[in-house]
Amino acid sequence: MVTKGNGMHAGRALVIAHEADGPGGQVAIRLRERGYDIHTHVVTHDLKSPNDSVPFPDFADFDVVAIMGSIRSLTNKPEIDNWVHSELDAIRDAHAAGQPILGICFGGQLIAEALGGSVELSPETEIGWREIRETDGKTNPAGPGPWMEWHHDRIVPPADAEVLAETDTAVQLFTVGKMVGTQFHPEVDVQHITDWLETADDEYLATYGQDRHAILAEMGEHEPRNTKQCHAFVDWFIDTIARPGG
Repeated sequence: MVTKGNGMHAGRALVIAHEADGPGGQVAIRLRERGYDIHTHVVTHDLKSPNDSVPFPDFADFDVVAIMGSIRSLTNKPEIDNWVHSELDAIRDAHAAGQPILGICFGGQLIAEALGGSVELSPETEIGWREIRETDGKTNPAGPGPWMEWHHDRIVPPADAEVLAETDTAVQLFTVGKMVGTQFHPEVDVQHITDWLETADDEYLATYGQDRHAILAEMGEHEPRNTKQCHAFVDWFIDTIARPGG
């Protein structure tokens, strides 16, 4: 089967969007360009009803899975206990089967929690563009960025994880087998941030020293560079983790 992009059909990719305003963005765009057929599954459709969810498709029906962010927190599982335990189980099953998964922010936190790590309240809320650095003796395949951060919690990686990048505040990139978790958001573009800001009131933003107009202006400045670095990061995931050696 032939698809537009690289001329080859790479398989099926499942994108998990926990809310309607958190789709795959540039991650999904690059997966499609690399020949994947994309299926996006939106878990919850009403921000006021976080436990009203749509059942997950079977991860095993897909060649790769990208799990995106969320406004929810794994430090408050009762708010999402109608679906979060099913997602954690699906990640564990995928890990046992050697299935590649890329987890972004909340998605990375889910991978950590599912595989023996945990998630905790971050001592600092990171919002905005931050450079990330490689950990001692490791290579950071994402590069320093800067990358968009928007998180209140942070990852405590599993004991067998390889931590590749960090900031002073949080682990930013780790791998476990064919699982890759990030704390940063590579997927963002202007439309993505615009959608996020529609659900963020001014009082919330002011609490963290943020202004919606400044956030959007900065996203416009960073978008061309971020798109390139996101696509390069997805290429690394595909070529090194999902399909090493082609």
